[in-house]
Amino acid sequence: MVRYRTVPALLLIVLAVTCELSPNVHAASDWPMFRGSATQRGVASGSLSTKLRLKWKYGTGRAIVASPVVSGGKVFIGSTSGYLFCLDEKTGKKFWSFNTGNDIEAAACVVGQSVIIGSANGVLHSLNAANGQVRWKYATDGKINGAATWTHSSSGRIRILVGSYDNRLHCVDSWTGKRIWVYATDNYVNGTPAISDGRAVFGGCDGILHVISVETGKQLGEVELGSYVAASAAVYGNSAYVGHYGDEFIAANIGKGSITWRYKDRGFPFFSSPAVTESRIVVGSRDKRVHCLSRYSGKRIWVFSTRGQVDSSPVVCGDKALIGSDDGRLYILRLTDGRQLWSYEIGKPITGSPAVANGRVTVGAGDGVVYAFGA
Repeated sequence: MVRYRTVPALLLIVLAVTCELSPNVHAASDWPMFRGSATQRGVASGSLSTKLRLKWKYGTGRAIVASPVVSGGKVFIGSTSGYLFCLDEKTGKKFWSFNTGNDIEAAACVVGQSVIIGSANGVLHSLNAANGQVRWKYATDGKINGAATWTHSSSGRIRILVGSYDNRLHCVDSWTGKRIWVYATDNYVNGTPAISDGRAVFGGCDGILHVISVETGKQLGEVELGSYVAASAAVYGNSAYVGHYGDEFIAANIGKGSITWRYKDRGFPFFSSPAVTESRIVVGSRDKRVHCLSRYSGKRIWVFSTRGQVDSSPVVCGDKALIGSDDGRLYILRLTDGRQLWSYEIGKPITGSPAVANGRVTVGAGDGVVYAFGA
């Protein structure tokens, strides 16, 4: 005789919440948030073919400056049309779209079965990743240009962090959308916070690299940079790497609150967020070039010239770097020496960062089209 046991209702609720919020549902080869991970390092798993072919494209109707993310066989990407699109990763078929009511410049962030997206109206939305239905909305007092990211609290609940043009970094509960804390700066927060070892690290238009406790929202330290920071910093160990409007790229020791090294080549700012490996850093610049630096010393290893500003943020995959340019081309460069291995001409500026997931490359462009490439 088989005996059945009734599962308590409270346990069912706990199980439902756990399945909903657990970020572990993502495959290791997915790209579920801006720069691929909470540390914002821009490094993809697997390998990248140099024989990529266009597999599909999808028109959104307006220019795309946001970066795509990929999770669970779906591509999520916003457009200046105000819509977030959910597309089939393999075919480009639209599953659903959601109108945020204003331009989307930020990348989405997928957490479990939810997708988080902010827009220029200052509202952060949590949507059901399966059908686009609204779970909750959280309003800031300024536009949201940078992507949200997530981390666990000491209680195990997941927290969502996002910057706003209301000069603050916001921390909200991923299940309820309720505010947990806010941290005020002296100017706009444009980029995505990097999270590592309980610390959130981000720059702002106040010219400061902020180091904040994720648990309390209190300041742990800061590094004075002296110029606007539009890009997202990447964290590797106890170091953060970011460029700024003062035509300089820096490495900072976030434990000591000091600058380790500076790189300055020509008088052009850095709006690109860096890709950071164990030994190398790859970053674009408005001098129309891609720069590869030693992570240890900041010394230049190579540069690659394009025909337009490089605000796109690179992705490193194995021994290759992938990056777009305002010249309308997507490039694959050899990481050792910067040699061009492949390129594809779209013809309109590529501002966002490409996503590399499951052997495929997805990117949006100024013509309002999402492009997907595969071997």
